[in-house]
Amino acid sequence: MPCLTNRESQKHSMTTINPYIHFNGNAEEAFLFYQSVFGGTFSKIIRFKDISIDASVPITEDEANKIMQIALPIGESNVLLGSDVPSFMGQVNENENRSKISIWTESKAEAVQLFNGLSEGGSIEVPMSDGPWDSYFGMCRDKYGIEWMVECRQ
Repeated sequence: MPCLTNRESQKHSMTTINPYIHFNGNAEEAFLFYQSVFGGTFSKIIRFKDISIDASVPITEDEANKIMQIALPIGESNVLLGSDVPSFMGQVNENENRSKISIWTESKAEAVQLFNGLSEGGSIEVPMSDGPWDSYFGMCRDKYGIEWMVECRQ
């Protein structure tokens, strides 16, 4: 069976699910890293200073330039979204067990390229290898603590 493309996997639904990830002040750095792995151009970058914020919302001067929302389109209909978490909302626990972001590629070569890019500076949980369910599969945590599953159905 060839690798599934996004178009084939979405034939039965108009719903699109886009992962949204939070960071402790380094969303821009992380998204520049993701852009280096996936390519593409940001479709949205909004900083806290760019929006009207109620005076009762305590965005500090240090946080004004942080990311309120950033969007990186990937493929034909997917968007990776993210933001920094302002200090008044607490911190993201980067070591907690988060949901993983799953990527299905069209070839083993693409799977290896993305996996190697995402795992650079991070940790490999499951190296890329032939899986028991007719796929080529690996799992890693990138250097920002985000967990990824990369898969190509064979």
